[in-house]
Amino acid sequence: MLLRANAPIHSRPLAEAEVALPEPGAAELRVRVHVCGICRTDLHVIEADLPPHRLPLVPGHQVVGIVDAIGAGVKRFKAGDRVGIAWLGSTCGGCADCVRGAENLCAASRYTGYDLDGGYAEYALVRAEFAYAIPASFSDAEAAPLLCAGIIGYRALRLATVPPRGSLTLYGFGSSAHVVLQIAKHRGCTVFVATRGESHRELARRMGADWAGDTFDTPPEATDSAIVFAPAGEIVPAALRNVRKAGTVALAGIHMSRVPAMDYEPCLFHEKVLRSVEANTRVDGSELLAEAAEAAIRPRVTTFPLEEANEALVRLADDRIDGSGVLVVAT
Repeated sequence: MLLRANAPIHSRPLAEAEVALPEPGAAELRVRVHVCGICRTDLHVIEADLPPHRLPLVPGHQVVGIVDAIGAGVKRFKAGDRVGIAWLGSTCGGCADCVRGAENLCAASRYTGYDLDGGYAEYALVRAEFAYAIPASFSDAEAAPLLCAGIIGYRALRLATVPPRGSLTLYGFGSSAHVVLQIAKHRGCTVFVATRGESHRELARRMGADWAGDTFDTPPEATDSAIVFAPAGEIVPAALRNVRKAGTVALAGIHMSRVPAMDYEPCLFHEKVLRSVEANTRVDGSELLAEAAEAAIRPRVTTFPLEEANEALVRLADDRIDGSGVLVVAT
């Protein structure tokens, strides 16, 4: 499913297309795609909320499939291995950020389904050192959302500095938040969910949320931390007001509408911390997959055939998917 021109998703801009079979270069894998998760970042790429980097483009960055061909020099994987491809596609490896373990901030980083063709296709390429081995406990469809929603949620949870068995409020309850809820509950945390849409609130309750209310409802008590997953800047002051003194609010989105002016004392005084989350490191990905397997995390997925990618993304944009949407490419 190819994007030839950026446009609103409700105009159904993705089109079926035949493209040349990609050949792996040195240090690359070719992956026969089984499934690819859909993500709000895909919407930001398609609709040009993020500055366009290349066209035409195959979107998609939560890819699970089987290694089909191997380029020169690859030793980590072999043909037939099941692997995942995530958002972070490559970094320079030598800049100050890469050297200090912050490769997510590398100025030369490239991203799957944005700079590089992604997984809305039968085949995809990935640099071997940026591919992930998928734990056997996950089906293809369960693993796909972990490769972005899970990884970004995991990084956001770490940067939110929730104390052991502490408390956390999640704003928005889409693909990422419903994975974070399961991890936080496994760690013994109290978790509140503030989100629009009764079906999302009901899913949060079924999955163990200690409270679920509308986006701007006041949670039962101030929490140690909060993560804002919804790309709505107007949520930020509310999230800051609703954390305790010295509490942290992490903003997990790659794109957000304008954050409004806010009053200092209720929102930022008392040593409250506001921080953003940018992409992820490969360490984040490996740690997330290991903890998700150990904790028996189970993403809730709705599947669609690849050719229905436009309709799946429209449903995502309209908040009509509970949990995660996954495109099925091959079985």
